[in-house]
Amino acid sequence: MSAHIFSRALALRADSLALARGGRTLAGDLSFRLTAGEALVVTGPNGAGKSTLLRVLAGLLEPAAGTARLEGAGEDDEIAPRAHYIAHAEAQKSALTVTENLEFWAQTLGAAGGMAPREALAQFALAHAADLPVGYLSAGQRRRAGLARLLVAPRPVWLLDEPATALDAASQRRLAEAMAAHLTSGGLIVAATHVPLGLEGARELQLGAAS
Repeated sequence: MSAHIFSRALALRADSLALARGGRTLAGDLSFRLTAGEALVVTGPNGAGKSTLLRVLAGLLEPAAGTARLEGAGEDDEIAPRAHYIAHAEAQKSALTVTENLEFWAQTLGAAGGMAPREALAQFALAHAADLPVGYLSAGQRRRAGLARLLVAPRPVWLLDEPATALDAASQRRLAEAMAAHLTSGGLIVAATHVPLGLEGARELQLGAAS
């Protein structure tokens, strides 16, 4: 896995966050602080606000109240420019090859210190599909190709929404290895999940049932 090293001064901080969707409050008064090398696993039933929390951290939604920021990043404390957000959809063009999709993300996000696309795909046992159009892949293969983006464009914060979706047991182990390597390098992870991710020592934030 990648040996990219991130600043140990970074910390992701949320203060009194309130989450809402469609005018309905999902969760309130959420506060936490993650330092380099730490992971937070967000659990709870459907509709509790797990995905909404990740979208707020990624800068795609405004919180109903409170703030979220990245400490130790200089004058700009925004999380989004230093984060990967992996949602249910992998954000890949079906007509492009797997490699072409990864090259696009490397150019868009910046690839300094990242793996070459084929090397990243090998980490997820997908090197054999490097030249295939994404539209030819199975759901599990598409997920692995999407996760390879984490390795070609290093960013300290990983925001992962159900990252194990469609992955078989072997691929789940590879994901766990990638996450462990990221934490060892000083990265931070916030992951929403319904299933165990193999993140040893991770903190847990449990969101309640939607009313």
